[in-house]
This record gives sequence, structure tokens and C-alpha cells, in this order.
Amino acid sequence: MKMLATEEYWEFCRRFPLRPIRSERELKEALAIVDELIVEPKRSRDASAYLEVLSGLIEKYEQAHHSIPDVTEAEMLAHLIETKQVTQRVVAEGTGLKESAISDLLAGRRRFNRNHIERLARFFHVTPDIFFTNSPPK
Repeated sequence: MKMLATEEYWEFCRRFPLRPIRSERELKEALAIVDELIVEPKRSRDASAYLEVLSGLIEKYEQAHHSIPDVTEAEMLAHLIETKQVTQRVVAEGTGLKESAISDLLAGRRRFNRNHIERLARFFHVTPDIFFTNSPPK
């Protein structure tokens, strides 16, 4: 089945064409679009596809030009909360986790488990993989 891109997809491509990133300025522009798309609670299929490809281009550029240290699960959760501009209470209500559990996860008093990661990934509309790091827990 042939799928045609929507006007929304072409608008993203006009804002930032899907081609290799070659400068810090282009990286900054690409990251701004990712930040915009990642907080959308329900992205269209085209917006999700664009985000996936653009994220790959960003990753390739950053691997070549930036050393990005691993972050802990707690640091990633804090970043997602800040990016989405929500409170711990909103995250708790949206995930079905207790607010105290969210607080403990953020403070490192509790380890993330599969249930936490799956619920948080669904709430923030991200892949669970972002919570997995190569560094040992602190």
C-alpha cells in the first residue's frame, strides 16, 4: 500500500530538510523541532516518522562531534518532566504510579523497574530504551 506524505510532513521538511546535519547551527534547529514534537501527546503518523528520521540524523551528528555522557534513569525522568512542563503529581496521575514513588525514583531512593519504565514511556510518548544506560546505578 503506497502512503503519501501529508502537508504536515512537508511543512516539517520545509522547516528542516531531512539531510545530514553539518553544523552546530543546524543541530540547534533540529533539536528545537525535536523538542517541539516530543511534547506532543498524540503525534500524527507523519510527525512520528519525521521525528524518528530527524532523531537518527541528530544522533549521527552528535556521535561524530559530541561526547554525550550517559544519564541515569532519574536524570532522564527529570528531563522529561521539565521538558513536558508537568509536576510529579501529573506524572503520578498519568502513569498510575504513586507520587511518592515518582519522588523516590527522582531522588534515587528507588530503582526503576520494568513496570515504572513502561508506564513512564507511555505517559511521555517515548521509547522505553531512553531509560536504559550503560553506566551502573549510583
